[in-house]
Amino acid sequence: MTHPFTPRIGAVFSADIAVPEHEREVRFYARVLGTGDRPLWREDLMNTRGTPIIGLGERIQEYAELPLQWMPHVQVDDVATSVERSVELGGRVLMHDKDEHGASLWAVLLDPNGAAFGVIPVIPEAMMPDAVGAEDEATPSGHIAWLDLTVPNAVETRDFYRQVIGWAVQEVEMTDEGVRYTDFNMLAEDGAPAAGVCCARGVNQGLPPVWIIYLPVGDLAESLRRVEADGGRVIKTLLDEAGETSYAAIEDPVGASLVLFQA
Repeated sequence: MTHPFTPRIGAVFSADIAVPEHEREVRFYARVLGTGDRPLWREDLMNTRGTPIIGLGERIQEYAELPLQWMPHVQVDDVATSVERSVELGGRVLMHDKDEHGASLWAVLLDPNGAAFGVIPVIPEAMMPDAVGAEDEATPSGHIAWLDLTVPNAVETRDFYRQVIGWAVQEVEMTDEGVRYTDFNMLAEDGAPAAGVCCARGVNQGLPPVWIIYLPVGDLAESLRRVEADGGRVIKTLLDEAGETSYAAIEDPVGASLVLFQA
């Protein structure tokens, strides 16, 4: 994924979640994301450039029906059309905001697997925050580096998002104990990978069927120590060729999942 602040159909703009025990959750994420000599995230969970990449909201009554998942917000051509297609394909509408004339402004949806996501119009370039990309190695800062969804029915889920979001599809050949299978990169309108839809097997086995955001940290080992010390848990880790942890899927204290990796 390139940086999230690109005005195009299928590009992920941001991600947020509404949580109980809000103060505790803010402390948890501030500590877990704020590791290394030069942390990539501030205590208010903006990145070091002051850009609001992720949002951690309080679970007020208005948000009581939202699931405890990090919800990506994806730009689409027409919010109303995406909502209609989602319902036709077995999804649900959790929130749908409209203007005084009844025009759709944004919506929060559930796919047939129960994964939550938001749809928003393509943001005009003039309204985009300063861009921060995974490729910006000279001045590293916090960003959403990747996004994927692991489900038993990857083909059906791929087709759901292709119709609801407008993503194109790139097949990714995988192997699990000598058996070949296919995961999918979901491509934005310019052909850039925006997200992954993965089979619940191989390296992704055991992950929950929700959208998982990938966030970089300055010191992964210290971040994982803080996860467990502060009430979260490590779901699984992936080792690199040197036997070091390259990324880890975690749960925060209220059970929301995400992936941390070494910046």
